[in-house]
Amino acid sequence: MINKKRLIRLAQDLIRINSENPPGNEAAIACFVAGYLKKIGLKPAVRSFSSKRDNVLAMVKGYKNAKPLLITPHLDTVPAGRGWKFDPFRGTVSNGRIYGRGASDCKGNLAVCLEVLSSLIEDKARLKDDLIFLATADEETGSAKGLIPFLEKGLIRPAYALILDSDEFDIIAAQKGLIHFKVKVSGRRAHGAYPERGVNAIDHACRLINVLKKFRFVYKKHRFLKQPTINIGTIRGGDKVNMVADWCEFEADLRFLPGMDARKILNQIRAAFSKTGSAFDIQINDIQQPYEIDTRHPMVRALQEAARGIAPGSKIKGSEGATVITFFQKKNIPAVATGYGASGTAHATNEYARINDLYLGARVLERFIKVFCKVEVKNG
Repeated sequence: MINKKRLIRLAQDLIRINSENPPGNEAAIACFVAGYLKKIGLKPAVRSFSSKRDNVLAMVKGYKNAKPLLITPHLDTVPAGRGWKFDPFRGTVSNGRIYGRGASDCKGNLAVCLEVLSSLIEDKARLKDDLIFLATADEETGSAKGLIPFLEKGLIRPAYALILDSDEFDIIAAQKGLIHFKVKVSGRRAHGAYPERGVNAIDHACRLINVLKKFRFVYKKHRFLKQPTINIGTIRGGDKVNMVADWCEFEADLRFLPGMDARKILNQIRAAFSKTGSAFDIQINDIQQPYEIDTRHPMVRALQEAARGIAPGSKIKGSEGATVITFFQKKNIPAVATGYGASGTAHATNEYARINDLYLGARVLERFIKVFCKVEVKNG
């Protein structure tokens, strides 16, 4: 049975362990999680792909081991920043909320998962299929030191994956793809008093940015996702105020829909840039493909069934931002994301989760496992 007091105490303990990324150091929180799993009778393994970037892996064995289910939250958080009304590393409880960096993303979800494992073991639940638990490092900066090597090296081989990294009991069945790219613009240096003698790379970068702002995507409307977007995230250029800038570079974040082709989009952007006459070079930093799963998939239906009567607000939705779902797509592993944080608080100052949502989330997750893994419960 889910223990609400234990769950909230656990969430507080996790929030009090600083695991900001950057700089990236999950050793302390991984040690805590591994210790907790040992205490409830599991045999966790701590695995690192870089110094102090620890991941925690554990398994609850099923009696048939036919189709293992992976459940994976992450250990790291974004930096806390300033301006909090409560200490971001205290786990303060106030007015039915628990405050702190990671309360929603993703330590509240991590606490829920650990509490559900405790409850299943206490109730002597007997699973038909293996249940794999993996708490990962480095999710906030790309997962190169976390989930990706587990999949690429074949260290886990789940048949299905449930990612605990969402809000409000949402069932994430679709996700936008992303392209992160840098545009480097060249000019010709000259004295700032004689700008006509040079070619100002900053001026040309502004022209290219204007092209992106007016760029027309070709796409089909998606029922769970908004239209494609482009955001200019950084811009740098020039060496001194009284010089004509001979260099400028900016970075763009592009989000695109299932059915669209990343390489085709980039070629269209290059063609539009070329028409300006500016000297440019595009450097691709990251491409993640969009994802969607059939809403009739057994995982989606099991999550809907689990939420029925507990979380009536649970809905199938799409994610505008990136989660680790796409990494499972490469391995042909069906994946869905869900979670129990408070919408709009992840990465924000005064991040919080609602205590009752974490409690109800634990009940939903436990029911999902019992439905999807066909759990039998033996008392005594």
